[in-house]
Amino acid sequence: TVKAKVSEVLLAASACRTNVSEVYQSTSSLPAANNWGCEATTPTKYVASVATSAKGAIIVTAASSTSGLPAAAADKKIAMIPLSSSTAMATPGTAVSEWKCGPTATDGMPKKYLPGTCQAAITAADIT
Repeated sequence: TVKAKVSEVLLAASACRTNVSEVYQSTSSLPAANNWGCEATTPTKYVASVATSAKGAIIVTAASSTSGLPAAAADKKIAMIPLSSSTAMATPGTAVSEWKCGPTATDGMPKKYLPGTCQAAITAADIT
């Protein structure tokens, strides 16, 4: 049941992917952090916030343990990083062809709660 609850956290990040992809493809300069047009600070049952970095990384923070998430998953973070190939960060003016998804290096969601497609190692350099 925890995986089902964490899927809502992932869904919040997925909704932001479209905005980030469109910005990458249509501009030569990227917006500042938290100015991509898809951030959310109003909590939902399982999502505390959705933030973006200046690179377009999407960082979703799970809600606190009062939401029904176990302590191991509460207040933990998942990141999605836009890529132009399996290893290269996307660059402005080009299409985002892939997304690297996984727990953040600090306060990351335990991998056991994430689907197999969202278990990549996310570093601080990927985000900032």
